[in-house]
Amino acid sequence: MEKRETQPIAKMKKSNPGRNYILFGFVLLLLPVLVELGIVQYSYITIIASILIYSIVSLGLNLLVGYSGLVSLGTAGFMGLGTYLAAYFTADLKLPFEVSLIISVAIPMVIGVITGLISLRIEGYYLAIATLAISEILRKVFVEFEFVTNGFSGKSASYPKLLGFFQLDRNLTYVLVVVVLVLVMLITHNFVNSYTGRALSTMRGSEAAAQAMGINIYRYRLLAFAVAVGFAALGGVMYMHFVKYTYPNTWTLAFSLNILAVIIIGGIRSIPGTIVGSFIVFGVPDLILKKLPVIGQIDGMAYIFNGLLIIIIILFYPMGLVHLWSDIKRKIFAGKRKGE
Repeated sequence: MEKRETQPIAKMKKSNPGRNYILFGFVLLLLPVLVELGIVQYSYITIIASILIYSIVSLGLNLLVGYSGLVSLGTAGFMGLGTYLAAYFTADLKLPFEVSLIISVAIPMVIGVITGLISLRIEGYYLAIATLAISEILRKVFVEFEFVTNGFSGKSASYPKLLGFFQLDRNLTYVLVVVVLVLVMLITHNFVNSYTGRALSTMRGSEAAAQAMGINIYRYRLLAFAVAVGFAALGGVMYMHFVKYTYPNTWTLAFSLNILAVIIIGGIRSIPGTIVGSFIVFGVPDLILKKLPVIGQIDGMAYIFNGLLIIIIILFYPMGLVHLWSDIKRKIFAGKRKGE
């Protein structure tokens, strides 16, 4: 009887992920305050905002890889498409930011669904090559459609204007990025814990079992692909209105591989792990390695050391750095038990 009574209490004591994500957002909002107080350098806002934007994109790919078991190399193309659409609708057509945001996410999702109808019938390396081809086609579009994209000259936009009159500056746009990231984390958490998320997990474990349970594998794969594309486009919109500039050479295979590295390093099927992985891949060189005496003084050396760090992490933590803290706690508790 005592064990039965303590189980509900144990469940109540478990941390609420949604509340933790919101708390994480409030911590991130302290950065502009620290900058204004002179405690943190002004350039850190750009670096941290970039990490958060890439985290939004990586969460979509983590859904696709971690829950449906599909690998996509088209992330760069869809994120780039989001940047160009956002710039075109706000800077050229003068549409409100809110309208531009919806359209700039909806169009890539529609394109993603159309391409997914064809490409998702294949798996493994073939799917990766197919999505890479789509990304390269989009990058070629960014170059050739100069009347919309300005070709190699790139395209510019400004900080967003909310509700048509409230113009954001750099710090307030950073706040918007934090809010969007927290919302995406909450949406992702609810998605993976819904019936759809459980169906995707079942498919990843055994397609035969999923089919026996009446799960339409193709339909759920298409849904996961559409969500991943939507998150990539959303990250592209945030990137465009924070960085305020985009050009074709940004959206290459190397960028897609970096996003894939984020979820592998941080931890597949883990929301916090995605944030950690984004920090390692995109933040460590600028925030840490470039500040070191010797490494930071040689051009490119910081990225070489970051590559070595990534290799070491993959060798010793192939399941992701998200498990590092639990391993440390386990060793600490094991040491205490031996001491007792």
